[in-house]
Amino acid sequence: MNHRADVDHLQALLLDETDRQLIKATQAGLPRVARPYHAIGEQLGICGEEVIQRLKRMLDCGIVRRIGVVPNHYTLGYQANGMSVWNVPDEHIAELGRQVGALAFVSHCYHRPRHPPDWPYNLFAMVHGRDRMEVEAQAKQIAELLGSACRGHEILYSTRILKKTGLRIGAERGMS
Repeated sequence: MNHRADVDHLQALLLDETDRQLIKATQAGLPRVARPYHAIGEQLGICGEEVIQRLKRMLDCGIVRRIGVVPNHYTLGYQANGMSVWNVPDEHIAELGRQVGALAFVSHCYHRPRHPPDWPYNLFAMVHGRDRMEVEAQAKQIAELLGSACRGHEILYSTRILKKTGLRIGAERGMS
């Protein structure tokens, strides 16, 4: 058996039925109430503190990778969403990426490989604005931050909303 299969098997052993029900109850999002973990606990017949402890254990051992907010930018009034792509020197990408990623208007920033000659860009930064003028102003701020390290950039605007979900547990895996 390979290492990945061993880890998958071990993780499956670590999950009891309550854990499985907890994952299913939270995988589409937490309830929008003042005490979401307690609301989930009521649904499952356990206390809110136990929900928190179970999720913490699943995070610690890697069964759950992360718990985070996935905002719908359109609902919040941000109608223009642009992936700004930048051509910067590879030897400076880690530091430049940290600086760009720290900007308040950048939701995520990462390094991607170039594909010359058609795609010279290696630094990606997602920005959101109420309109394209706001996104372009934000890109200008990034360009100013990058200074002479910027060898070129483009903004790729979203044309539709993509489904933002992770892995789901369902009946097809025998965990209904």
